[in-house]
Amino acid sequence: MAGLMERLGLALPLIQAPMGGGFTPPAFVAAVSEAGALGSLGAPYLQPEAIVEAAAEIRKRTSRPFGVNLFTFDMPVASDAEIGRTIDLLAPYCEELGIDPPEFEDSPHPDIDAQIEAVLEIRPAVFSFTLGMPSPEVLTEMRRRDIFTIGTATTLKEALTLEAAGVDAICAQGSEAGGHRGTFLGPWQEGLIGLAPLVSILKARLKTPVIAAGGLMTGAHCAAVLKLGAEAAQLGTAFMTCLEAGTPAPHRAAILSEAAERTAITLAFSGAPARGMVNRYMIEMGRRADALAPFPITNALTRDLRGAAAKANRPELMSLWAGQGAPLARVMPAAALIEALKAEMEAA
Repeated sequence: MAGLMERLGLALPLIQAPMGGGFTPPAFVAAVSEAGALGSLGAPYLQPEAIVEAAAEIRKRTSRPFGVNLFTFDMPVASDAEIGRTIDLLAPYCEELGIDPPEFEDSPHPDIDAQIEAVLEIRPAVFSFTLGMPSPEVLTEMRRRDIFTIGTATTLKEALTLEAAGVDAICAQGSEAGGHRGTFLGPWQEGLIGLAPLVSILKARLKTPVIAAGGLMTGAHCAAVLKLGAEAAQLGTAFMTCLEAGTPAPHRAAILSEAAERTAITLAFSGAPARGMVNRYMIEMGRRADALAPFPITNALTRDLRGAAAKANRPELMSLWAGQGAPLARVMPAAALIEALKAEMEAA
C-alpha cells in the first residue's frame, strides 16, 4: 500500500472514480485531491482542448496530483439500417420531451488519439483507461513522461493482459460497480464477477498493484478490500452526492430515494453495458436493446434525449448510473466525505 500511495502522493489509499459525462468538474476533482485522496477527471466525452482547459482549472485550485480517464476502444462500424432503427426507436421518447429526433453524427465520439495527445501534453499524475487498451507506444510514452497508468479489468484474463502490457496498476471493477462495464476481452456477461472474489483472484495471480472498485460506499468497505490485498479503494457513487459533484439534480434525488435500491445492467442508453437505477426507459428500451447500434453510436444518439430529460426533471428517461451500494449515499462536501471515510477505515 505504501508504494502506490507514495508514487501517487496520496495521504489516503482512496481514489475518486473518474466518472465521465460531466460528473467531475474541475473544482470537484481539486477538492478531492486537496483532501488527500486522488481526484479524477472523467474525460472520455471531452474534446482534447476541453481536457487541457479542465486540467488547467484543476491546477489553479490544487498543486496535488490528479488523474485523467479516457475510453480506449476501437471504433465500431454500424450499418445505415442499425442507425436508422435506433433513431426510430428513440423518436417517441424525443416527441414526448418535445425535441427533434436525433441525427447521426459522423464523429459520435471525440478522437481518442487526439485525446491521448492532450493527456500527454498536460502530464497528469495518473492516466487511467477503460473499455480497452491503448497501444504499446502510448503506454511507453506515458512511462517516459512519468505518468502513472491504470487499466481496468473485470476478469483475470484482462488483468493478465494489462500486466503484460506494463501498466502501473490494475483497477479491478467488480460487478457491483455503477456506470459502464470495463470488459474488453470476451462477452461482457463473463465479466460480472463480484468485487471480493475478483480482488482475491487478481491479488493471487498478479505482481501488479490492484485497485478495488465496485459498490464501495463506506470506510468499512474500503478497509475490507484493503485487507483482501487491494492497495487502494476507488469510489464512484459515494462521491456523486457530494456538493461539488456535477451530478444533475434529478440524478442526485434518485440516488437519495428508494430508486437506489434497484439497479441493473443495461445497453439501452449507450449501446454498451452499464449499471444504473432501473427506470421506465431502461425497462422499455431494454426489451429492444439488441436492435440498437453499438457504443458509442447509441450513446451519441441518446445524448439530447438524456439532456432534455434532466432539464425537464424526468428521471424516468435519464441514465441514472449508480452502483449497488447507492442506498448508502451521503450528502456532504467532498473533503467531509473523505474525512468520514478515513475515520471509518480506522475504526474498521
